[in-house]
Amino acid sequence: MPEPLPGPAAALTPDELLALDRQHVWHPYGPMPGRAEPLLVESASGVRLRLARPAEGRDELVDGMSSWWSAVHGYNHPVLNDAARGQLERMSHVMFGGLTHEPAVRLAKRLVDLTPEPLEHVFLADSGSVSVEVAVKMCLQYWRSLGRPSKQRLLTWRGGYHGDTWQPMSVCDPDGGMHELWQGVLPRQIFADAPPPGFDTPPDPAYLTHLHDLIARHADELAAVIVEPVVQGAGGMSFHSPAYLRALREACDAHDVLLVFDEIATGFGRTGELFAAGHAGVAPDVMCLGKSLTGGYLTLAATLCTAAVAEGISQGELPVLAHGPTFMGNPLATAVADASIGLLLSQAWAQEVKRIETGLRDGLAAAAGVAGVRDVRVLGAIGVVQLDHAVDMAAATRAAVREGVWLRPFRDLIYTMPPYITGDDDVARICAAVCAAAREG
Repeated sequence: MPEPLPGPAAALTPDELLALDRQHVWHPYGPMPGRAEPLLVESASGVRLRLARPAEGRDELVDGMSSWWSAVHGYNHPVLNDAARGQLERMSHVMFGGLTHEPAVRLAKRLVDLTPEPLEHVFLADSGSVSVEVAVKMCLQYWRSLGRPSKQRLLTWRGGYHGDTWQPMSVCDPDGGMHELWQGVLPRQIFADAPPPGFDTPPDPAYLTHLHDLIARHADELAAVIVEPVVQGAGGMSFHSPAYLRALREACDAHDVLLVFDEIATGFGRTGELFAAGHAGVAPDVMCLGKSLTGGYLTLAATLCTAAVAEGISQGELPVLAHGPTFMGNPLATAVADASIGLLLSQAWAQEVKRIETGLRDGLAAAAGVAGVRDVRVLGAIGVVQLDHAVDMAAATRAAVREGVWLRPFRDLIYTMPPYITGDDDVARICAAVCAAAREG
């Protein structure tokens, strides 16, 4: 029999907590039992994480990751705290089947008002990956309802990442991605070449032709094209020209294929536009949102679609979208999300993102001269240093922590996506940490 935990009066020591963590807690993208000891966070405020036990001589770290790109307002924000507290006093949850409530309605209306026309309908989900599952289901059911069930495959470009559940894994990079293990089991999708890198680089005519020809060739079996607009996130932190999004919109319209934008990482200002689709001036048929939707407070995502998609589904033999997460439309999460978006819009967020972009460009320029660095790139509040080899994650993380910064390198990348409230001095500190991580990683 395992020994019971002590009661509330007997708090666990950091050593006891880490021992239990190692014994029982399975961390993301890690083995079980764990081999690397995680840092133990006891509290967070602003852009700082306070550690229960110092690491590399630091008991406080500037968060350069926004907790996987979600905490755009930082931590312990009074506006979001008040929204959560106020909603908690009314109700923390009620089922969404047959019931509705003000926080979810207000959030849906706000999302419709902010996203590109003609997105009009909002399906609330639990996480970004689930929002992609819902988007795929919408597209497949749309064509089935219109009597074209053969249109059941998806097209995307290589180098993408859309989540860790089943359909999203099928449109992640099939060769270099973390889901390569499942090839042969996952649905077989169609992959275009990765878009040529460079946000400001003129579009490659040959690549535009490649996209159009591939969509045209497979139009009879394609339900949708799904891509991350402008920034391919966890698949490689690569930036591409918005012209390729316009080309996809034109080809999808010409060949009767739906277009899905996965804005889970890019939504709510991260690239300098409220949504990355704004760089291209085009609208998808379906859009996925998540991560910073609640300012990093609670898990919540949304899948938006046009009236045409919703009406198409409603014409079928099954005139409903057969999907209903238990915590769909959770009042606590939707109340905080509405407050988070309101907070973002009440501030000069675009100026703040531009300020961070300038700081990242200035501070990361030094990394270009570091041995083993292949590329340095910045867009909005995203800074990336790419190595010419796989990063030594442990060494790079230690180097960043010694500088007083939390980073999470992966593959050949050391990157940062700081909260929008990060001050200039802390942006400079983050850049110094990225450079130090590049030297040692």
